[in-house]
Amino acid sequence: MSPYAKPPHGLPPRLAAILDVDYPRFSAGEMARRRKLVAAAMEAAGVDHLVAYASFFRGGPVHWISDWLTTYEAVLVFTPERRDTIFVQFYNHLPQARATMRKAEMRWGGSSTIQSAIGELKARGAKPRRIGAVGMVPMGYYRALADAFEDVADLNPAYGRLRLVKSKEEIDWYRIAARLSDLPIEALRREIRPGLDERDLGAITEAAYVPWRGSNIIHFFFSTSMRAPDVFVPRQHLTARKLAKGDVIATEITASFWECWGQILRTFSIGEPLTPEYKKLHDTAEAAYDAMLAALKPGVSARVLAVGAEVIEKAGFTFYDDLVHGFGGGYMQPILGSPTRGPETLPDMTLETGMMMVLQPNVITKDQRAGVQTGELVVITETGAESLHTVPRGPYLVAA
Repeated sequence: MSPYAKPPHGLPPRLAAILDVDYPRFSAGEMARRRKLVAAAMEAAGVDHLVAYASFFRGGPVHWISDWLTTYEAVLVFTPERRDTIFVQFYNHLPQARATMRKAEMRWGGSSTIQSAIGELKARGAKPRRIGAVGMVPMGYYRALADAFEDVADLNPAYGRLRLVKSKEEIDWYRIAARLSDLPIEALRREIRPGLDERDLGAITEAAYVPWRGSNIIHFFFSTSMRAPDVFVPRQHLTARKLAKGDVIATEITASFWECWGQILRTFSIGEPLTPEYKKLHDTAEAAYDAMLAALKPGVSARVLAVGAEVIEKAGFTFYDDLVHGFGGGYMQPILGSPTRGPETLPDMTLETGMMMVLQPNVITKDQRAGVQTGELVVITETGAESLHTVPRGPYLVAA
């Protein structure tokens, strides 16, 4: 095999077909569904026009509403029943934008993207106090909109609610992202060896999904000796620490496919099985995961997820990372945070078919000396819940 050949992605043909086109798109029916929901949220908020903002290659609401995958910056002007106008930066990004987004009017944002958008709103006859905004709108942009139209309605809470329940088509795209997030786990199993450092683990991770146009969201790692541990939760910034026989490694990886994200968490040991202490930690994490997965059903309260914490506490351990969080379009409720943060309660929200969340028991010793990580993205189905990932949960013994 050529050293430049793509690794097999392992997707079924219907999902591979989405992966293999030049510019993947959601169906017309899916986009109409979303736009109808947004229009209803605007009506409820008493606004006629919506400004959606995204930047730095994170499409957020711009992509979800329009199918445009933001590059440096994008401002979408959305008016129900009218053609979208999307202002992009930089000027050299405009040719591809126009070639791929023929149903929208793609324009350069000029010297001020927000002033260009304000000009478009005025051309559409926008009235004072009838403008809404969504996305991480910069303060200066918000002030410019408020100065021009007296006030701006914040539709971010409404948008967040719309993202909680995914359609079947969206779930397929998240299956692709989950599979791209699995590829690094398979690569790490093959390539981890003594002498590498944590930076090499990051390189192995990204090399696994970049050939399939996956992009990095996070790859957190820790490595430490199982017999003299000094870290218990994955680091966000990787170190130059060299790997050695007898080490334990834990990771949290999220790859993005066209603004859909997977998330997978796994634990490895190098050259030796987990020590009795680490095996007990990992067995407890597996039991907590299984208990939470079994509890997930449509129509029940999110508070059933507390069963995972009960399993961990009964084993004499605790956890530091969030035990569970909603996912897909943001870091969402339900969130069950570590007891080390102080008293918190899960929201009494009702789980629905199509909700997605990450179950991720980071089980640690109470002295915060040792820990493991396992878990992944799951979706609630009509009868329970299923993982969107395909690799085994581990732990993984890799050769020294």
